[in-house]
Parts: sequence; structure tokens; C-alpha cells
Amino acid sequence: MNKEINVLNKLHAAFTTMPIRFRERVCEECNYSNPTFYRKVRGVNTVENRKVIQVLSNAEKAKIREVAEEVRHELDSLVSHLINPK
Repeated sequence: MNKEINVLNKLHAAFTTMPIRFRERVCEECNYSNPTFYRKVRGVNTVENRKVIQVLSNAEKAKIREVAEEVRHELDSLVSHLINPK
């Protein structure tokens, strides 16, 4: 019986789950609910009384960048393993 990995299946599954993984990690790190996450995604900075009201704080932006890097690293690791199996 051939136990060869179906690379297309593995990559498709990884690319499909990455947005979910990203959302879950951002919600966990920023203490967001799913509705808050999507409200922040759709939000835009506004100006009130000549002052910019930002959708995301600098701390949220930094944490979101960290989560993005973490999720990207997970995907890189999977792709590397599929390209160069040991």
C-alpha cells in the first residue's frame, strides 16, 4: 500500500485553515470575540473634532503583526517539510 503524502491535499488544507487560525489567534491575543474581530476588520479610522480616532490601538497592531508572523511561520514550516521531506 502506497503511503505517499498527497501534497495538493495537504497544501489546500493548510491554506484553507490559515485564515481561521489567524482569526482565532488574534481573538485570543487581543481578547476579541468573533463579532469584535470582524467589526475591527471592517472598521476605518475616523476624524472627530479634528482628531483621528483609530480602529486599532498601537498595542493591537503590534500583537496582530506578531500573530501574522507566527501563522506565516507555521505555513512556511509545512511547505518546507513538503518540499524537503526527511
